[in-house]
Amino acid sequence: MTEHPALQDTSGSGPVSAEAASLASSIISGETGLDAALQRAAAHLLSEPRVESVAGVLTSFVPEDTAGWNPLGRRAWVREWTRPGRAQSFLPPAGAGPEAALTMPWLSQRARTGIVALKDRDLLPDEASQDRDELVRAGVRSLVASTFTSRGEMFGSLSLVGVESGTWPDHLIDDFRLLNAAITSRLTLEQARRALAEAIDASVEAQLGYQQLFGAVGHELRTPVSAVLGYSEGLLDDAVHGTPDDVVSGMLRDGPRIVRASEQLLAIVDSLLGAGRALASDDARQDVGVADALADVVHWHRTPAATAGVGMTVDVDPDLTVWAHASGVRQVLTNLLGNAITHHRPEGGTVHLSADRLVGESGHPMVRIIVRDDGPGLEADQLAHAFEPFVRFAAVGVAGTGLGLSISRTMAERDGGAVRGESTPGTGSTFWLELPSAALPSVQPQAG
Repeated sequence: MTEHPALQDTSGSGPVSAEAASLASSIISGETGLDAALQRAAAHLLSEPRVESVAGVLTSFVPEDTAGWNPLGRRAWVREWTRPGRAQSFLPPAGAGPEAALTMPWLSQRARTGIVALKDRDLLPDEASQDRDELVRAGVRSLVASTFTSRGEMFGSLSLVGVESGTWPDHLIDDFRLLNAAITSRLTLEQARRALAEAIDASVEAQLGYQQLFGAVGHELRTPVSAVLGYSEGLLDDAVHGTPDDVVSGMLRDGPRIVRASEQLLAIVDSLLGAGRALASDDARQDVGVADALADVVHWHRTPAATAGVGMTVDVDPDLTVWAHASGVRQVLTNLLGNAITHHRPEGGTVHLSADRLVGESGHPMVRIIVRDDGPGLEADQLAHAFEPFVRFAAVGVAGTGLGLSISRTMAERDGGAVRGESTPGTGSTFWLELPSAALPSVQPQAG
C-alpha cells in the first residue's frame, strides 16, 4: 500500500530484465569503473520511453573522470544523462552552488529509506508544497528516486525524471531497484578498499613517527640531563676542594644554568606525559561538536592571548561535528592555538579559527578545523621540518619543547585524520586539523 495517492507502491518485487541482471553482475564484479557503471545503468534506464532523464549524485566519492560531472560546492557531484535529442536539462547549471540543487524535503525523506515513485506532482499533499514548487520550476512532472545507502552511510542517489504524469512501469521499478542495489554494493566495496588502504598508510606512517619520536626524545633528554650532571659535578668539586667563596661563586655562576636545564627537562616530560594521557584516555570515539571544542580551547587561551595582545575570532557552523576522541580534539586544538598565540608579532595580532567540510582522499566526508594567524610565518624549508619532534623556529627567549605539532599529528592520525599547515614569511601561518565527519553532508537526492 502507498501512504499517499501521489506515490506509487514500490514494495513489490517482480522479475528483472536479462539486460539489468547482466549489468548488475558486471557492476558488482568490478569489471567496469564506477563512472562507467553509472553511465551503463543510466543508458539502460533511458531505454524505457517513460524516462526523460537519469540523474546521479555522488556525495562521498569524487568521480574518476570529472568530465560531464558538475560539482555542487564541496558537497556533491551531479551528472545527468538525457534522452538523445533532448536539449533541456533538469539539473542546476554548471558552476551553481549547493543552494541551486533541488532539496524536495518531503520526497527526499522517503527516498532515504527506499524507492520513492511520484506519479504526479500535482497530487502532492499541502505539506509537500516546497517539493511541488521545485518540481514545477524544473519542469519535472513525475520521478523515481532512491539513495545509495549502506549501513547508515549515504554515498549519493539515483533518480529517474518524467515530464508526464502517470504510473511508472513495474518492470522499470524492478530494474531500477536492482541497479541501485548493485551500485550501492559497489560503492560500499570501494569505500572499504579506500578506508583499508588509508588505514595501512596511516599505520606505516605512525610506526615511523614513533621510531623518530623515541630517537629524538632520547637525544633531546641527553642535553639537559648532561647539563645538570656536569654543572652539579663542578659544584660538588668546589665544595670538596675549594673554599666557601668558591662554592658561593660557583652556585651563582652555574645555579641558573642548572635551573634552566631542569625546567627544559620538566617541560619535555610534561609534554610527553600529557600526550600519553591523551592517547591512552578511556574515552571512546564519539560525536564531538567542533564549536563546543573551540569554545573550550579559546576560553583556556584568553589570558595568554590578552597578555600577548592577540585577538581571537571564531567562525564555525554550530552543527558541525567530527568523529574522534574528545580529549584528543581539544589537545590538538590547544597546541595549534597555543602556537599561533606564542608566535605573534611584537605588536600582537589576530588568530582566526574556522572550519570547513570537504571530502578526504578515501572519499569519506571530513571536517577541516583551521587556525590562521598573521604572525611572522615560516620559510618553506622550516615548514617542511616543523612536524619533526623537537624542531623549533621560535624567537630567542620563547619557551617551548618543539613537541606540539609532532604529538598533534600522532593524535589526529589515531582518529583517521591529519594535521597539516602552510605558511608565508611575513604574512602568517595556517595550520589545520582534519578529522572524519560525524555525519554525511545533508545532500538530498536530485530529481533532475
